[in-house]
Amino acid sequence: MKNLFDISGKVAVVTGGSRGIGAMIARGFVENGCKTYICSRTLEQAVGTAEALSEYGECLAFQADLSTLDGIEKFVSHIASREEKIDILVNNAGAVWAAPIDDFPESGWDKVMDINVKSVFFLTQKFLALLRASSMGRIINIASVDGQSVPHFETYSYSASKAAVIHMTRVLAKRLAQENINVNAIAPGAFPSEMTKVVLKSHKQMMLDRVPLGRIGEGQDMAGAAIYLSSRASSYVTGITLTVDGGWVSSL
Repeated sequence: MKNLFDISGKVAVVTGGSRGIGAMIARGFVENGCKTYICSRTLEQAVGTAEALSEYGECLAFQADLSTLDGIEKFVSHIASREEKIDILVNNAGAVWAAPIDDFPESGWDKVMDINVKSVFFLTQKFLALLRASSMGRIINIASVDGQSVPHFETYSYSASKAAVIHMTRVLAKRLAQENINVNAIAPGAFPSEMTKVVLKSHKQMMLDRVPLGRIGEGQDMAGAAIYLSSRASSYVTGITLTVDGGWVSSL
């Protein structure tokens, strides 16, 4: 039973790993001895985060536009030129759009669906060769409590996209189980990030009132969940969504 949560020596890819949830997960991986690749649309931002995380271990940065299949293939090619396998893929890169229902634009629907749903599937597809080469492949899709409950704000495409990610996780888990690849999702509640900073600034108390544990999520909360789903401790766990929200959804 020793070393159940050990991920040292593993290789991970965390999309959108330069900030927010992705950076929390990347730091947890790096601090625990996992070589971690991160990407962002902005190379400068990704490099800055990688340099900061390199204080704790090995972290490398790439620029990538994951909204298109061409961008996904280029990113996967960069990783494949450096690694014979990857052990962990975290599909974290995401987008959000909020607008009143009468004004919600098609562009706000398509942008969110391209990043939050389409890229999750095609990143998984294109990384399969490297994941199959691992003795213990792990895929973690970052969903949201907004995909499990009705959100307070008018983020129609976002909540629909995260519900899609949760169901796609189950479908992929069934298909890839035969290849020794576990697929799970994490549904974060309120965590500090670029997506939530405006809401946390203007509605923080309202959000705290909804969380039974009475606080906003911290980096170690997210890192701990990701490490669990990446390690031998979760070897009999696939197709689930681990809700990390301080009890928000379960208390609705």
